[in-house]
Amino acid sequence: MEKFHEQLHGLGKRIEQLKDSISTEEATKTAIIMPFFQMLGYDVFNPLEFSPEFIADVGIKKGEKVDYAILNEGKPVILIECKSINAPLTKHDSQLFRYFGTTTAKFSILTNGIEYKFFTDLVEPNKMDTSPFFTFNILDLKEPHLQEIAKFRKEAFDVDNITSTASELKYLNALKVYLNAQFNLPSDPFVKFLVNEIYDGVKTKSTLEKFTPIIQKGLKQIINEMVNQKLNAALKSTGDKIEEQVVTEVAITTTEDKETIVTTNEELEAYSVVRVALKEFVDPERVYYRDNKSYFNILLDDNIRKWLIRIYFEKSKNYIVLNDGTSDAAKTVIEFNRPIDLFDHKESFRKVLDTFL
Repeated sequence: MEKFHEQLHGLGKRIEQLKDSISTEEATKTAIIMPFFQMLGYDVFNPLEFSPEFIADVGIKKGEKVDYAILNEGKPVILIECKSINAPLTKHDSQLFRYFGTTTAKFSILTNGIEYKFFTDLVEPNKMDTSPFFTFNILDLKEPHLQEIAKFRKEAFDVDNITSTASELKYLNALKVYLNAQFNLPSDPFVKFLVNEIYDGVKTKSTLEKFTPIIQKGLKQIINEMVNQKLNAALKSTGDKIEEQVVTEVAITTTEDKETIVTTNEELEAYSVVRVALKEFVDPERVYYRDNKSYFNILLDDNIRKWLIRIYFEKSKNYIVLNDGTSDAAKTVIEFNRPIDLFDHKESFRKVLDTFL
């Protein structure tokens, strides 16, 4: 499974490099969509398994074709409608909707090679739902995405298994999207709901306006606290503990130091991990950070000439650059998935630190 996850991340990196040179639907299919399904284990060059231009007659219309159909014993189980890499997917849902009810397929996929939308018939049997139960962006894969994508591998594909979890997945994702939007910018109904729970006075328009920034700040603090609790638990499993002072400092750090720079929770978590990793080699009070537009800097004694690590969180990958070479080309670059993974490189951090002690 780990190898499969690495392959998906590798495909994402390749697409990141190719996407600006792809402009047509055919190029999108050949360069990035077919390789994705090939990675899932399907023989994309075998029409008995992966059928191109699959005929799905719609009513009196004959000869209607779906871009691809994945077949099992000659019957379609997954329909795939492809669009150009630059085409938004929202306007094309109805086309796939028409195809779905004319075949035995249980799932359908709408994709432009970067975004993938998975549909089934949760609301009404044999009628494709209007909203997908699973969506992901291959340039921004998260661990839950990888687990769900793996269910569609040829060797693991099980209609009943996927269907049984599709409903929960659909509404869980919808909830996450909604809450994420509220964390970033609480809506009036959301603010009003929370104010009703915490304020006994009259809920006037001015009252709601007063509470909006308070609620927004409170939500961000809750996220910071949850991140630090998770980090603390993870580090305890390795025999280390986060000092209360470190946790407190990370939790109350604001993102308002520079108007155009936003320090994210991931960056603060990475800073905390590095600080703990260096704890046995240097006083944590000497380890600082400075955020920049393109990277997150960790330095010694708040001295930019003593920068230790630069951390990059990008759509296609996360990586760090160690200040261990005389030129940029000579410096060590290490990729990682989660901030907690940085703890595995504390010996490398120590070697960089030693050059400044």
